[in-house]
Amino acid sequence: MSRADEIYRANCLDILENGVWDTDRTVRPRWADGAPAHTVKRFGVVNRYNLQTEFPIMTLRRTAFRNCIDELLWIWQKKSNNVRDLASHVWDSWADETGSIGKAYGYQLGVKYQFAEGEFDQVDRVLYDLQHNPTSRRILTSLYNFQDLHEMHLYPCAYSMTFNVSGNTLNAILNQRSQDMLTANNWNVCQYAVLVHMFAQVSGLQAGELVHVIADCHIYDRHVPLVRRLLDNPAYPAPKFTMDPVTDFYAFTPDSFHLEGYRYSEFSGKIPVAI
Repeated sequence: MSRADEIYRANCLDILENGVWDTDRTVRPRWADGAPAHTVKRFGVVNRYNLQTEFPIMTLRRTAFRNCIDELLWIWQKKSNNVRDLASHVWDSWADETGSIGKAYGYQLGVKYQFAEGEFDQVDRVLYDLQHNPTSRRILTSLYNFQDLHEMHLYPCAYSMTFNVSGNTLNAILNQRSQDMLTANNWNVCQYAVLVHMFAQVSGLQAGELVHVIADCHIYDRHVPLVRRLLDNPAYPAPKFTMDPVTDFYAFTPDSFHLEGYRYSEFSGKIPVAI
């Protein structure tokens, strides 16, 4: 069993056994048939992944690694908010007729700001500071721009990253306001683990620890039986993660990242999606 499997199982069991239901409240999300999508949740979940020990991908079921990478690069490298620049269809439900998701995610990372050293967007500022100011305690990004929220088709869920260099090691904290444990948890963990590896490699550092802070960690009502079934699956050791020796952040492609020996349990059945 991978460490990611252990953390995932512990989180889900805690939610199912000790979580709080919102069935007595009016909720925004809806199922395809129009019914309210209620959840059972735990507040303030904090998970730690040591990226020097293993890559944090689940084996209880397959995580679509290449699609994770594609979305990560769409946001952080292309800085796009248009689904036509994305190979997968995970954002189609949030896009308008032009393919835009509004001033969200990649759009926010691409906005340029004036600094004493010159003009940077958020990604390039992180790259600059890791090279020139690695002891800084101000290396962070935020997608939660209150001024633009009304023009976002979905408020950002994974909304901020804080980077910290200790010696020759790059650590990071991912802050997430909301986490759908069945459909999105390990997807996000894999993405931001890769992001830490990317920033570390191009900055001459070693990837260290990813700390994942989740405010509202939940399981949807119609996902509960699926999660229970998933937790009964056999698990396997984590695969080996490698990257091509890329030194330019913008030169990475989905083919730059590799998992050797990724074994996982099959998990069949259609997963309903709340919108």
